[in-house]
Amino acid sequence: MGRNSVAILDVRSSELTVAVGERGVNNTFVFTAMKTEPYLGFDERGKFYDPEGLADAARSAVCAAEKICNERLKKLYIGVPGGFSTVLRKEHFTGFPKKIRIGQKEIDDFFASGLEEIDGYRCIHTSSMIYFTADNRNVVDPVGLHSNSLRGVLSYFYAEDSFVRTFEEIFRDMKLELRFLPSTLASATYLIPAETRDEYALFLDTGYLSTTIAVLLGGGVLAQRTFWAGSGKIVGLIMERTGLPVDAAAELLDRANLYIKGGQRTEFTYGGESYEIDASLLVETVKEGLDILCEQISAFLDECDGRELDFKPLYVTGEGITGIRGALEHISKRISRVTELVKPDLPYYNKPSMSSRIALTDMAYEDNRKGGVLRRIINRFGG
Repeated sequence: MGRNSVAILDVRSSELTVAVGERGVNNTFVFTAMKTEPYLGFDERGKFYDPEGLADAARSAVCAAEKICNERLKKLYIGVPGGFSTVLRKEHFTGFPKKIRIGQKEIDDFFASGLEEIDGYRCIHTSSMIYFTADNRNVVDPVGLHSNSLRGVLSYFYAEDSFVRTFEEIFRDMKLELRFLPSTLASATYLIPAETRDEYALFLDTGYLSTTIAVLLGGGVLAQRTFWAGSGKIVGLIMERTGLPVDAAAELLDRANLYIKGGQRTEFTYGGESYEIDASLLVETVKEGLDILCEQISAFLDECDGRELDFKPLYVTGEGITGIRGALEHISKRISRVTELVKPDLPYYNKPSMSSRIALTDMAYEDNRKGGVLRRIINRFGG
C-alpha cells in the first residue's frame, strides 16, 4: 500500500466493499485492491440482521484486500450509511479581539467551539455550507480574508455509538486504526459540482434495503432522511405476485422495462428453471414499489421550508433502482420534478453502484492528505 493510498470500507444495505487506492492523474483513482462481500443488511431500527455474518463479511473483505496488496492495512475509513447517522445544522458566530487574517487555526477553533455532544452518537465529520465576514460578505472559504468576526452555517455529522462499537469490535484483533465518514455527504459532494450545490441541491442515494435523501448547500447538508425502501422492497413484491424465489425475483427486476405496454407474456429462465411472466403485471408491480419510495420523497420535500428547492432537479445514484429501465422517468412524473442520474466520471467505475465507494475513497484521500484536521477538531472534545 503506497504512502498516498487509503483503504475504505463501504457499508451498503446488502453488501460491503473494501477498496484500496490512491488518486491518479486528472483526479482519477488507481485501485490496487477491491473486494465485495454480501451480507444480510440492517433494519429501520439500526440493527444488523446477522451480526456474525456482518463480522465475517467485513473481516473477509479486509483480509482479501490485504492479500491482494501483499501487506497489512493500518488505517481503515468506514462509511457510515444514512440509517446510522444524523446531521446537526448549526448557525455559529465567533468574534475576534481585533481584525485578523483568518487562517486554518481560526477555522478549526470555529468548528470546535460549536461542537455539541449528542447522547448515543459520536461526531465523525464537520463541514460548512457558507461563511459570513464582519462586512456581511458571504464566502465559501474565508481563509486568507481579514475580519474581526466570523459567522457560518455548519454541518456536524454524527454516527450512532452502536455502529461505531460494532466495527471497533469486529476489527479489535486486527489492530486497525478506524476512522468514520458520512457516506451520503461523501457521495453528494463528489458527484454534484460545487457550483450546483452553492445554490441548493437535492440528492438521492438508493440502496437495496434503504434509501437516503439529502438537501445540500455548499459543502454541507441542511437536512437528511433515510427511507426503508429500495430495490429489495420491489423484489419482495415481485415474489408475492409471481411466486418466484428471491434470487430469481431480483434477476427479473434487473431485466424489468417500464416502457413496455400491453399484456404480452414472456418466458423467463433462471437457474435452469423457466417461468412464464406477465410483462404487464411485472411493470405494475415495479411501479407500485417505486410509488412507495416516491410517497416518502414527496413527504420529505413537503416538510422542507421555503421555495429554494422549487424547480431543483433530484440527483439520483446508488445500486437500488437506477438500473431499472424507466424508473427515473416514473419517479420524475410522480414527484413532479426532473430527475438526473449521477455516477463517477471515471473509466471502468462509471456506474451508479460504484458511486459510494469512489466517493468515500475521495473523502478519505482528502482527510489523509490534510493530516486528519477534522479528527483534531473532534478529539479536542473527546470524540
